[in-house]
Amino acid sequence: MGDGVARLENAVWQAGVLPGTGASLAYGRVKGRSGAVDVLRPTPPEQFGNSSGCSSFIMLPWCNRIKGGVLRFRGQGYPLRTTKDDGTARHGDTRGRAWTVESADGEHVRLSLRSADYPDLNWPFRFTAEVVYQLEGSDFIWEVTLRNTDTRAFPAGFGHHPYFVRTEDVSVRVPCAAAFELTDFMATGAAVPIPARLDFRQRRGLDAAEINDVLTGRMGSKPAEIVYPSRGITVEMHSEAIFEQILLFAPAGKDFFAVEPMTNVSDGFNLFEDGVPGSGVFVLEPGEAISGRVRLRAKT
Repeated sequence: MGDGVARLENAVWQAGVLPGTGASLAYGRVKGRSGAVDVLRPTPPEQFGNSSGCSSFIMLPWCNRIKGGVLRFRGQGYPLRTTKDDGTARHGDTRGRAWTVESADGEHVRLSLRSADYPDLNWPFRFTAEVVYQLEGSDFIWEVTLRNTDTRAFPAGFGHHPYFVRTEDVSVRVPCAAAFELTDFMATGAAVPIPARLDFRQRRGLDAAEINDVLTGRMGSKPAEIVYPSRGITVEMHSEAIFEQILLFAPAGKDFFAVEPMTNVSDGFNLFEDGVPGSGVFVLEPGEAISGRVRLRAKT
């Protein structure tokens, strides 16, 4: 780990973890018929310190955006620092922090973070977090646990932001029957039946249109699928029910796209405070913890 990468490998997967950059991923490769192939967008070494340039990063203790950078909860407003480009609080505040490696071997790494270790952390409540990356046969497992170590209850959410390699023949299935109407990428109300442009219940290619939308109404335990026909590789994303939302991000003209399992929708905290159903926001009482697991299952 001299270059800051914790390396995992088994007969199916190769993966790299960056403890110093929010427990982000540096790469994720599947051993296919022509050797190890990147399915997650590989991170250039010069980007190892930049979570946005990584293969995947963790969003915690909230996913995506909070409008105006104000966390509203039980009648109070808590100001958060905002990003310069859109004036929202975005993607939580752990992806740029150094996580502690608690244990590791060639097929797993367990990392932890204490908010109390970072007095400038952009969240008004104390918490601890743990992430475990584990290789188990054909599965690459990501498990996140969030615990309230404050004396007050607080709302929260978490998720993953994996970037997948985009090839000409890649196709995607996202088994969701609803979506949110967004303004400035943030939900404005409860979910509606999925429109045709976002209907990926049947596997299809990514066209040239820009996609940056939150899908919901998951169809039971059916996994999302990313299929690379020319490489003979399929990756199934099995995410537990706590991940109520999947954000599909396919920027036009780029060689990557994202399929993001998230607990809460963009600006879900405002929806939650306003009593709108389906926000995906959960509340942790003092001492309470909650976990969520995602399995990337490779098939060759």
